[in-house]
Amino acid sequence: MNRTGLHDRNITALRTLLLSTILIVATPQTHAEGQPDRVQPAAPESALIDNPARVEPPAAPADDFWTRKYLTGDWRGARQNMKDAGVNYTFLFGTMTQFNLRGGLNTHNANDTGGRAFHIVEFDFEKMGLWKGGSFFVRGLQTFNNGIRGDVGSLSTPYYLLGSSGDQEVLLDKYWWRQRLFDDRLEFRLGKLLNFTDLFDQNKYADNYLNAFMNQWFNFNPTMPVALGLGAFVKVWPVDWLYAQAAAIDPDADRDYNRRGTGGWHSAFHDDAHFRGYWEIGFLPQHFFDDALPGRYAVGWWYDGAPKPIFRDTLGGLRTTKLRNDDVGFYVNIEQMVLKENDDPKDKQGLGVFARYGYAHEEVNRISDFWSLGAAYEGLIPDRDKDVLGFGVAQSILSDTYKREVNRLADRETVYELYYAVAVTPWLTITPDMQVITNPGGNNDARDAWVGGLRIKLVF
Repeated sequence: MNRTGLHDRNITALRTLLLSTILIVATPQTHAEGQPDRVQPAAPESALIDNPARVEPPAAPADDFWTRKYLTGDWRGARQNMKDAGVNYTFLFGTMTQFNLRGGLNTHNANDTGGRAFHIVEFDFEKMGLWKGGSFFVRGLQTFNNGIRGDVGSLSTPYYLLGSSGDQEVLLDKYWWRQRLFDDRLEFRLGKLLNFTDLFDQNKYADNYLNAFMNQWFNFNPTMPVALGLGAFVKVWPVDWLYAQAAAIDPDADRDYNRRGTGGWHSAFHDDAHFRGYWEIGFLPQHFFDDALPGRYAVGWWYDGAPKPIFRDTLGGLRTTKLRNDDVGFYVNIEQMVLKENDDPKDKQGLGVFARYGYAHEEVNRISDFWSLGAAYEGLIPDRDKDVLGFGVAQSILSDTYKREVNRLADRETVYELYYAVAVTPWLTITPDMQVITNPGGNNDARDAWVGGLRIKLVF
């Protein structure tokens, strides 16, 4: 073979090697959901001709039913494409089967399966290319059955709001426009807001009834009046370790919806001004002390201007009932991780503790004092890193004025709850739960109730 022929073969081999390298590098890399991070240009057609024995690019990982984030998967890439375009949709379903095993008002057929389904959509205006920091959130809610609160006879609800929800079609439960400014140092919300779990008195270890404790008294402080209606919210972070927030919310939205079907707009802008005010200041030690574990210490207070009857012995209704229209109260909320298994800031494995206290005027509020405390451990069992074990105690103390003027048997109701949330898959969590409710209803002659339950949470 002459030198010229050898040179041509070397050039051909080098070209083949370069084109093969380009083809492999140009192959899109996939992430956990099996979608390309970005579209790469296709390999030149000559690579397919000059390199018939090329190495095939690695195939995208198969969609694993047991490890995917959502039960229905990524919809062949449509879900991720929607997120990238600024539309995030989630469908959650939670159901609870509970039994009143002993005590309370009734144990005969004292069982029920209730549930709540959530259709959640959030529009990210920044990803849509409209404006920075803006978004719109909307949630539809479906409920079925009422739970076993009537059989237990308790002031607390053994499973969140399943005491009066009943069967409801899809309701426009919550919606708001949110705007963040100055690198998220300032936030505004306008719309139909919920004061607790979303905005105030939040607690990482005792807040979400779909993931953690199920009894209503671990989800929020019962001395703080509930408000779900049209309102405005503002939050400011002057520094990373300190925030302050406030809101004004119309509490008459549900009454207005049932009476007029206006969704709360009439009561917010035409009826009496019964807006409730909420304020909270919080401190995050991990941003102040370099070696501090994650935690949050918050104090809040509220004002309710609606007239409320003062508890009095009315002698069969012959005495005129006095009203009070300047009800106020305050609360303290503490959450603190005390043991962390590793240094990864994204890993939540470890032991966290919580505590709450609340106070309301005893002459117009049946519950004047409330406290709760407990702990939750994520990843306690080896190789079960997402499972959570939790235990807590919550107690509501009935008002001395209510006891003196209305019910001499009034005392306090206490809830003990133990649960273990088993993360079967990222989209399925099964939680066995046990509650002991002493003096259900708050009377000191009530029969203590033992309530067992099983919760299932699905993320579609």
